[in-house]
Order: sequence, then structure tokens, then C-alpha cells
Amino acid sequence: MPLEMLVGRLWGLRWRILLLAALLLAGGAGVVLSWPRSFVAEALVAPSETTGIATSSLLSPSPAFSGLLDPRPTGNFAIYLGALRSAEAAMLLAETTPLLADLAARRAEGPGGALRRLLGLRLETDLDDARAWLARNLAVTQTLGAVTWTLQLAHPDRDRALEALRRLHAFAEAKVRADLEDLARRRIAALEARLARESDLYIRQSLYEMLAQQQRVGLVVAADEAVAARLVSAPIVEQRASLPNRPLLLLLLLVAAPMAALALAAAGILLAAPRRDPALPAFGLEPAE
Repeated sequence: MPLEMLVGRLWGLRWRILLLAALLLAGGAGVVLSWPRSFVAEALVAPSETTGIATSSLLSPSPAFSGLLDPRPTGNFAIYLGALRSAEAAMLLAETTPLLADLAARRAEGPGGALRRLLGLRLETDLDDARAWLARNLAVTQTLGAVTWTLQLAHPDRDRALEALRRLHAFAEAKVRADLEDLARRRIAALEARLARESDLYIRQSLYEMLAQQQRVGLVVAADEAVAARLVSAPIVEQRASLPNRPLLLLLLLVAAPMAALALAAAGILLAAPRRDPALPAFGLEPAE
């Protein structure tokens, strides 16, 4: 179909297209406005730089271009970030907060819950659901041009969002601390056992230096309040729910609804157009006798 003919038919159906766009806009706006909103708890953290064992490679002396080419965190801070989304973190939230009960209640309500009951689908929640919720609602973002990281956790309840973020930060920091303490303790035990049976004076001197270093590690880990991530800004939660961003979604819908209606009308016109007989020439001329 020629383009001018398609445009002419679309212009002839302009009122129907406007009606379809209005229906799409009304339906989409209803979905956006009825979507449950969530509060966002936020904290600003940075790799701890108080001791050598807790210093992240992002803050260590390094070549000028290494941070630009590879900005990924390493060391204790990387373990901290990984622990925030681990299965142990999800288990902690499931055991110490009513997360599973909230997920089960949300799954059972509304049309989705009625459909699940009709089809006999599972309504109970387990640890896998808690892990999926944590991966979906916890955002970890690095600040551009700085070594700080923003932790954001979304939850429909304002107080529970703040409580969950505090628990996650405390759990990840405690995990790194416990790993460092256990590593230092096992190294000290191994060095002391080696010293008990070593008779060479020079080797014993080296072992004593290594033992002193590990004892320093254990002392620093026990004394320092942050060995992986230092809180730049303590966890706070917003006063008004911000997720999803309704104004932005409605603005995008205002643009997408007319385009979708126009595309549907054009597709309907093209599908309903009569097909050309393949036996006829491409230019529409009758075959010569």
C-alpha cells in the first residue's frame, strides 16, 4: 500500500484512533495509580580506610588509570557488598522480620491471589522468595567520581524498610569481621605450633614477625568499629513513598498511548488491505496477450 494512501486512511480513522489512545491511556493510568507504592531506605557507605587490612583497593595507592579501567571493588569491601545479597542475608530477614508473612499476604490478595487459588498454585513463601525479593529491591550503586556507594532498599512499610537496611548493613559488616577474626586466629595457632617445634634461630625470627603481624590483625579487628564499610550517612528513610515514580510513568504513558493506538490502526489497515495477485506484474500492468 502506498504511503499516501495509508496516511489518508489513518486520517479518516482519526477519531477512532483518538478514542483508542484515550482508552489505552485510561487503562494504563489506572494500573499505575493502583500499583502499591514503596518507601526507599537509603545509606551511604565507603570502603573502610582506618587500617591496612581493611583498606579497599579503590583507596590504596595505585596507578592513575587502574581505577578508571577497573572500578570494581575488591578486598573486604567487595565481600561486604556480596554479603548484602547473599542467601544468609535473606535468611536473616526471613527469621528476624515478618518478610515472609508480608510476601504471602501480598501474594494472596487481589486478582493474582484469586487466580492462584483457582489454579491451585502455591501461596506459601520460602527462602527462595526472600532471596528473590532481596535481589529485586536492594540497589547498590557506586557514586560517580567518588569511592562512596549508595545502598537503597524498597519496602511498602516505612519502618520495616529502615529496619531491614540496618540489619543488612550490620550483618554484612559482622560477617567480614568474623571472617577476619577466624583467619587471624587460625594463622596464630599455626604459627605458634610451628614455633614450638622449630629450632632454627633465623626461621624462628621470621615466624615471630609473622606472628606479631597476625596478632596485630586480631587486635585491630577487635578494636575497630568498621573493618569493611564505614557509614558516611546513617540509614534513613524518606517521608513519602516514591516507588514507582507515578509522574514519570504517566508522562511516558501520555507519549506511548497515542503511538500505540496509531501503530495498531496502521497494522489493521495493512492487514485488511487486499493482496496483489502474484501473477500480475509488479507495476500493476495486465499481462500482454
